[in-house]
Amino acid sequence: MTGVSERIIQRNADAAGALIGYLPVGFPDLDRSVDAAVAIAESGVDVIELGIPYSDPVMDGPVIQAATQRALNAGFHVSDTFEAIRRITAQVDVPVLVMTYWNLVRQRGVDRFADELLESGGSGLITPDLIPDEAGDWLAASERTGLDRVFLAAPSSTDARLDTVVSESRGFVYTVSTMGITGARSDVDSAARTLVGRLRAHGVENACVGLGISTAEQVAQVLEYADGAIVGSALVSALERGVDEVARVAAELATGTARTS
Repeated sequence: MTGVSERIIQRNADAAGALIGYLPVGFPDLDRSVDAAVAIAESGVDVIELGIPYSDPVMDGPVIQAATQRALNAGFHVSDTFEAIRRITAQVDVPVLVMTYWNLVRQRGVDRFADELLESGGSGLITPDLIPDEAGDWLAASERTGLDRVFLAAPSSTDARLDTVVSESRGFVYTVSTMGITGARSDVDSAARTLVGRLRAHGVENACVGLGISTAEQVAQVLEYADGAIVGSALVSALERGVDEVARVAAELATGTARTS
């Protein structure tokens, strides 16, 4: 069991489940992205997901795309990610996962990236565009370092793919609630409940639902059947208005993890 899985399991024992919060590194600048990550952890986020800005973010919605573009325009470098993790983990005891498109890891070198992530205090990677079948180098590096590897499951995934995702993921399986790009939606797709049920049948340890969750009510709804709820765009939008605002929104979202019975 890893630090991420331990935290999620503990939150399911203590509360309705875990709240996972996404923020991009370097937005609006490096210092404030660190301050924001610390603030959401202190406001009730159980696991931090740090996104590395990328020039072709095909899975990201307009809010996150705009934020990451601002970070890139301001001179973000991949090495800033590891500095941010060191500074965050020095201040709060919350697992930090990195969300990244796989090309960035390949360009830096898989083993080098894994070693830097481990040294900085990071817990592992979420790789939205990497499937386990093509992840041999990362599987080897994560075995060597003990880092988590979070793969995605979608409503369109076959049973064979779900079996592979469950067996190769460590920490949790990122359960995509809708097909398409990220972004807050007025309703969380009901397909997520069916997909989590399918993952349970394949023996998943932790299934956390993301894409489209933006309110405490939606967090509570997702935690009726999933182990964690992942919020991104709502937090990024709040950070546009300042660190205090993102802390306030995180605290509001965290009320959705309270047990109702």
